[in-house]
Amino acid sequence: MSYEMLVGLHVLDDDMYLQYRDAMKPILSSYGGGFGYDFKVSEVLRPEENRDINRVFTIYFSERSAKEAFFANPEYLKVRERYFEGSVASTTIISSYEKNS
Repeated sequence: MSYEMLVGLHVLDDDMYLQYRDAMKPILSSYGGGFGYDFKVSEVLRPEENRDINRVFTIYFSERSAKEAFFANPEYLKVRERYFEGSVASTTIISSYEKNS
C-alpha cells in the first residue's frame, strides 16, 4: 500500500516552479515519495472550488505518515518558501487515497 494525492495547481511561473520541483525531489525521495502522472491543462470545464488550475499531477508516498512528515520537514519548508510560494497562485487537493502498489 502507498498513499497518493491528485493535485491541481495554478502555476504562474513555470521556470520557478521547475526550480521548486528540482529542489524538493531529493527530500521527497527520502520519504519514499515521488511523482506519477503530470499534466499541463489549458481548460477546466467544471471546477468544484473557485480556483484556477493549469497543472494536474499525482504525488505518492510510502504511507500517509510519510506525507505528513515530508510536508513538515524544515528543509522542504525552506524550498517551498523560496520557490513554490512565488510560482503558484493556488493549490487544490482533488483527491487523496490509499493505493495498492
